[in-house]
Amino acid sequence: MKPKTDQAHALITEENKHYAKSARINYFDLVVDHAHGAELVDVDGNKYIDLLASASAINVGHTHEKVVAAIAAQAEKLIHYTPAYFHHEPGQKLAKRLAQLAPGNSEKMVTFGNSGSDANDAIIKFARAYTGRSYVVSYMNSYHGSTYGSQTLSGVSLNMTRKIGPMLPNVVHVPFPDAYRHYSNESLHDISLRYFDEFKRPFETFLPADETAVVLIEPIQGDGGIVKAPDEYLHLVYDFCQEHGILFAVDEVNQGLGRTGKMWSIDNFDIEPDLMSVGKSIASGMPLSAVIGKKEIMESLDAPAHLFTTSGNPVCCAAALATLDVIEEEHLVEKSATDGEYAKQAFERMQAKYSFIGDVRMYGLNGGIEIVTDKESKVADEKAATKIIYRAFQKGLVIITLQGNILRFQPPLVITRPQLDEALQKLDEVFEELEQGTIELPSDLGNVGW
Repeated sequence: MKPKTDQAHALITEENKHYAKSARINYFDLVVDHAHGAELVDVDGNKYIDLLASASAINVGHTHEKVVAAIAAQAEKLIHYTPAYFHHEPGQKLAKRLAQLAPGNSEKMVTFGNSGSDANDAIIKFARAYTGRSYVVSYMNSYHGSTYGSQTLSGVSLNMTRKIGPMLPNVVHVPFPDAYRHYSNESLHDISLRYFDEFKRPFETFLPADETAVVLIEPIQGDGGIVKAPDEYLHLVYDFCQEHGILFAVDEVNQGLGRTGKMWSIDNFDIEPDLMSVGKSIASGMPLSAVIGKKEIMESLDAPAHLFTTSGNPVCCAAALATLDVIEEEHLVEKSATDGEYAKQAFERMQAKYSFIGDVRMYGLNGGIEIVTDKESKVADEKAATKIIYRAFQKGLVIITLQGNILRFQPPLVITRPQLDEALQKLDEVFEELEQGTIELPSDLGNVGW
């Protein structure tokens, strides 16, 4: 049964008179009123199981008691004083804690920002300053944010460059390895070597390695479709960077903080990055980001090269400290790994059942489910994927698509096993309806997704 959305529709109609269309990707008429754990409730009282976690920004769940208490206590004490000039204790504690949590044994330092976007801008700044080089290498199908620097680094949507160029100079994009759509009889080793050859091609033709500052990669791409780079490939790139004095940086904004069944996605590869960007779930959705880097790199810039009036806000830092406590105390990294394997097995059973599920990629509670016309051709079926998420919404699930045809499965890590079972059962029901051809989209739905 379709959820009642009378009030939501009216509110959105009024909002559209005032809110710029560039700021929201269209999916459903959902106006969230309140939420807790993995459950959302809209303004009309409809309840939903959240399989998106606010774009992986609510890993510890909505309104977690410990996070709410930390926010309230800090707000009563000090809402803000800019760290650009002075100091506050929540920021001091958080900087030390993040430096200690970063992968590897090198001494680390931290700088704060307001979003993952400015954190990736900072990676460009620090890398250029430390190396004295200007070129930056990023990846196709990557998403790094919406400031000019981070938007230039991204490679996931034409609307991120259309009408707003020129973009940041000296940024080169290379293909990200696709282990699903590969040549016949190719092994993972073959795929790794082929894509590494593609990675090296710019350096052999127009990009001087000795003028390249940094390679920035999502070890597991988020908005690109929850795609994991082959281990061998990532080590080849890392070794190339080491050989040529190029910094190796990772974006952990979407995939960090337990999302992949490891604390950081780069922990799946046993590599210590030179720089890493963190955001989204670091403060349970409060506006906070961080760059964590090796000390000598972070000392290459002086103020005010990277600071913001509101970065490192004490309320946000208090929320982040509480968030890290929850991840540790509730063993959410381990829970993500266990529940992710449970969900993966369920999706693989559905994959065997339905001809349109082409690939199941699950790394922790973090999945990309490819919807295709058939398993042989692997042709993306965006219309079928839209039918699935629309019908799932009618059944009380919030799930969206990536790349048009990939189901984005990223529930809060605190989702209960009964909630997970209910969500998987409802998705199976939706898949069955799609197989039977009984799902119809409304004519006025418009463009859906990226």
